[in-house]
Amino acid sequence: MAYDLITMGRIGVDLYPLQTGVPLPQVTSFGKFLGGSATNVAVAAARLGRDTAVITRTGEDPFGEYLHQALRDFGVDDRWVTPVPGLATPITFCEVFPPDDFPLYFYRRPKAPDLEIDAHELDLEAIREAGIFWVTGTGLSEEPSRTATLAALAHRAKAGTTVFDLDWRPMFWTDPAAARPFYEEALRHTTVAVGNLDEVEVATGVREPHAAAEALLAAGVELAVVKQGPKGVLAVHRDGTTAEVPPLPVNVLNGLGAGDAFGGSLCHGLLEGWDLERIMRHANAAGAIVASRLECSSAMPTAEEIEAAVTAGEVR
Repeated sequence: MAYDLITMGRIGVDLYPLQTGVPLPQVTSFGKFLGGSATNVAVAAARLGRDTAVITRTGEDPFGEYLHQALRDFGVDDRWVTPVPGLATPITFCEVFPPDDFPLYFYRRPKAPDLEIDAHELDLEAIREAGIFWVTGTGLSEEPSRTATLAALAHRAKAGTTVFDLDWRPMFWTDPAAARPFYEEALRHTTVAVGNLDEVEVATGVREPHAAAEALLAAGVELAVVKQGPKGVLAVHRDGTTAEVPPLPVNVLNGLGAGDAFGGSLCHGLLEGWDLERIMRHANAAGAIVASRLECSSAMPTAEEIEAAVTAGEVR
């Protein structure tokens, strides 16, 4: 079977405080959730009725077992989620200071298993046949994941829709200059690039949204999506179509995971063949809904919830 969406990248356990506005040293209780950007995108799209799978790796430990169980519960195929003996499943903590401060603490040392994805173990035909294939910038940060990511992109050769989530995490790189050549190589093989202002600057050297979108198009993509935070989202297609959509009003509880909800809805809209503005409005709404909730994966909205938010013009 051909999947609607295959994502490739991070997975881990999110341990989020159940108290808001409290620093980690004073937090007394946590919730445990499936996490990792690429994984959350697959969950978000599955919540919208899509057949999804994720390519990643976990530790050979109880947290790894939990992630398999969570993926199956969310309807995401886990056949390409494999253990790495000797490495621990990553854990991520955050602090929750609404509306706009959510520090993240990644525990991925000495190395995260999802960076041990090997090119020789990829199901390249499944990757090529998927409606959408989604990769992330973190997957380029270390070997063998870097070679595996670029090999998958090269084999797919822009068949269907190939999305590069720029996903810049400075703690995974020595400096932005080290990342840019690999970002440029990935952009050559992708049809859609998605990133916020910091991420597009790393990829292109340009921060102004319209100029950055044009730089991404010049790098080889067909559609550039630039997330501008409080100014909303800008999408520019190579055919000249442009959509600039403001954010939906929302009482933010936890902004983490909003970008992954955006990504899952973006994939759904692309697969549906919607026009660019409709895709952006629904993706914006999906992100806003998750920002109003504590968790990430289990907070991903249904199509009905997104439609209600778009219709209302706000998240209620």
